[in-house]
Amino acid sequence: MKIGELSKTTGLPVETIRYYEKIGLMPAPERNASGYRQYRRDHLDRLLFIKRCRNLDMTQDEIRELIQLTNQPEADCGEVDALLARHLNHVRERLAELTRLEQTLERLQKACSRGRTVSECGILDGLNSEIGQLEDNHHANHVPGTHGK
Repeated sequence: MKIGELSKTTGLPVETIRYYEKIGLMPAPERNASGYRQYRRDHLDRLLFIKRCRNLDMTQDEIRELIQLTNQPEADCGEVDALLARHLNHVRERLAELTRLEQTLERLQKACSRGRTVSECGILDGLNSEIGQLEDNHHANHVPGTHGK
């Protein structure tokens, strides 16, 4: 199939498919006489695998590691389990971060009282007074899709 068909079947943009090829998550397809990429069923399967992993917020490195492990079908699956355990731990850390974020936003919202001017806004005052705290906690910030500390 051509890349447009693959895109339509998977729901992924053509640019994303090309990107996955460029970074080595997808094997390069053969090209026909006209130079068009020709994708096979294994390309579709790989792309759907990557999509499922991305839906679980796995990083490219995690996906790459899983792909390498799938190429060793007789190996012990302990490494797969360990990777998932690390990812689950990361998700739990993110949930804790989101809970702290929710609590901070609730505190800020409670600082608001109607009928005041922007210069008297409790939310804006709270944001200005918490800047030092936020800067001190920069290590707790999370960029979606990353696992680096």
